[in-house]
Amino acid sequence: MIRTIDETISVAPQITPEDIAAIAAAGFVAIINNRPDAEEAGQPVGAAIEAAARAAGLGYAAIPVTPGGFSSAQVENMADVLAAADGPVLAFCRSGTRSCNLWALARASTGGDPAELVSKGAVAGYDLSGIRPVLEQLSAPA
Repeated sequence: MIRTIDETISVAPQITPEDIAAIAAAGFVAIINNRPDAEEAGQPVGAAIEAAARAAGLGYAAIPVTPGGFSSAQVENMADVLAAADGPVLAFCRSGTRSCNLWALARASTGGDPAELVSKGAVAGYDLSGIRPVLEQLSAPA
């Protein structure tokens, strides 16, 4: 189930290569894979999703996040991919939660308003209140 956060980003639980045609038809221009390969038995490998995405003309980036947390490199990579996209992006992981959190961190790091980010996450069904202090820290002027 794809959950729209705003006009630039939506998040979803695990997708498959067979989902790519519908994702492209829905108007997405790129896919961000936030799930490490082999996290769970039976999940599709990232390379298969990447191949299907590229065959459909979509951009693809892998920024795997383990359940343990987010690195500054992951936040920077997510911000870069989002900034480079020329249309809506779909990010996915096991449930969509890590993708939503990483989106919020990336947006905060580029000046996004923490209250607005938390609100957008809530509308999409994700509680970002636990990372609000980090969002505040990232969005603070240097």
